[in-house]
Amino acid sequence: MKLTSVVKPHEVVRDWVLIDAEGKTFGRILTEAATLLRGKHKPSFTPNVDCGDYVVIINAEKAVFTGAKLDDKEYFRYSGYFGSTKSTKLRDMLENHTEKLYNIAVRGMLPKTTLGKQMIKKLKVYAGAEHPHTAQLSKGK
Repeated sequence: MKLTSVVKPHEVVRDWVLIDAEGKTFGRILTEAATLLRGKHKPSFTPNVDCGDYVVIINAEKAVFTGAKLDDKEYFRYSGYFGSTKSTKLRDMLENHTEKLYNIAVRGMLPKTTLGKQMIKKLKVYAGAEHPHTAQLSKGK
């Protein structure tokens, strides 16, 4: 009889993963990041434990978008008051709020619970090639 091992939160070993977004499709980057944040790539994956890795995405503004998404796709925000719905085009989000764009998109692929909130905190997005996590990345590998 083979027993399945269940990982406890204090037993989780986290690595730092660097994803270079330059020349890659936006959605493919996001699914890779969501899988790494969730921990589904590990054999010790446990659904009710945050066992994912830290993910650093660099060159976020150089991602490739297919089709006419840059002009057609809109992101909406709503304050709760009547008539307060505001929309922003994907092109404007990419130019002005690149980190927020990635966080919104990856958050939609994670669990909609407090566990998902813990996971999204391990995502670090930078529009350019510079990032302050070089020490963690060299230690993690």
